[in-house]
Amino acid sequence: MPKSVLLILALFVIILTSIVTVLLSSLGQISTPKSEVDSAVNQAQLLYRQKRERGENFSNGPCLSDALMRGWVADVVNNPRLPIDDLPENQCPSYREGRSRHFVELDMEGNLVRAK
Repeated sequence: MPKSVLLILALFVIILTSIVTVLLSSLGQISTPKSEVDSAVNQAQLLYRQKRERGENFSNGPCLSDALMRGWVADVVNNPRLPIDDLPENQCPSYREGRSRHFVELDMEGNLVRAK
């Protein structure tokens, strides 16, 4: 088979794949993956709801998860935040020790305060 025929065939496959991908994406069949922050926030809120359903008390601002996702923790804080929320003893251990670099903070009702 001549090289020009193989080249045309390869280009045809690439173009066809691109068209199908665009069509499926516009029809909602292919979704764009959520960002890492969105995933972490969703995970934290799901965990909050699960713990709330089990009757956990959030008034002391507990660390919800010391390993929410790789490099992420989830914590409950006051909203608006208070200086007590910044005390090391009120932060998740892996964040305080530098093993996790990101966090999701939810308020006492499970609403997002901040994520970074």
